[in-house]
Amino acid sequence: MIEAPLDSLGAKVVVASSNDENHPPENIIDGNAKTFWMSTGMFPQEFIIRFAEPTMISAMTVDSYNVKKLKVEKNTSQNASNFEFAGEKEFQHTEGTLQSNTVPLNGIKATHLRLIVTSGYDHFVSVHRVSVQN
Repeated sequence: MIEAPLDSLGAKVVVASSNDENHPPENIIDGNAKTFWMSTGMFPQEFIIRFAEPTMISAMTVDSYNVKKLKVEKNTSQNASNFEFAGEKEFQHTEGTLQSNTVPLNGIKATHLRLIVTSGYDHFVSVHRVSVQN
């Protein structure tokens, strides 16, 4: 199993539904749980991660705060479109500490992953780190 910061593997956040200059979407993939992307309220919120090349993924771990439900979609095209369902998970609320949840993805192959926060425990959510296991 390989787990490394996604930005060190050439991954990039290519789309985010909200952007705060103090908490940009790139923080999601830097491997540092102390940096984060913060939503600007309302749901759904989403971001798309593009890998440098098609990547086999057995599971994904998401460190977050106030996320209630997360849906994951994937594609294998060069464009960030035509996604298909890959997984979904409801997160337990953790007051004052980060949520750390693993979403099983059963060995999918993906060029892009779209993570959609469909609901939260508050108006605002933060995603601190996303890592993948192959």
